[in-house]
Amino acid sequence: MVKRQAYQPILITDASRSQHDQLRSRQLRYIVMMSIRAACLVVGAILVGVKPPLLWLWLSLCGVGMVLIPWLAVLLANDGPPKEKYRLANRLHRSQRDETPPRSLPAEERPHPVIDAEQ
Repeated sequence: MVKRQAYQPILITDASRSQHDQLRSRQLRYIVMMSIRAACLVVGAILVGVKPPLLWLWLSLCGVGMVLIPWLAVLLANDGPPKEKYRLANRLHRSQRDETPPRSLPAEERPHPVIDAEQ
């Protein structure tokens, strides 16, 4: 007679976001950052016309924003999810750390298999 295993639900909370969702969030982040850059340009032009005190400081801040923000925007727009080798190492680390709990624990506390579309 074979001993029957207790049913363990499969959770997908560790599943990565879809490619479309990742692309959409990166595009939105890029648009927001480039809008901030455009605002720095407009504020710099207004400051030159108004000539407030410490004009050199305000123009320097706007200039730094106009130079650094596009660089950061491109870096963040091209950033993707963690590489598979890091996700795999993290998964292995968790599985080594977890021991098989007794069957009397509720389903939420038992180790659960993770479905990964990339496997």
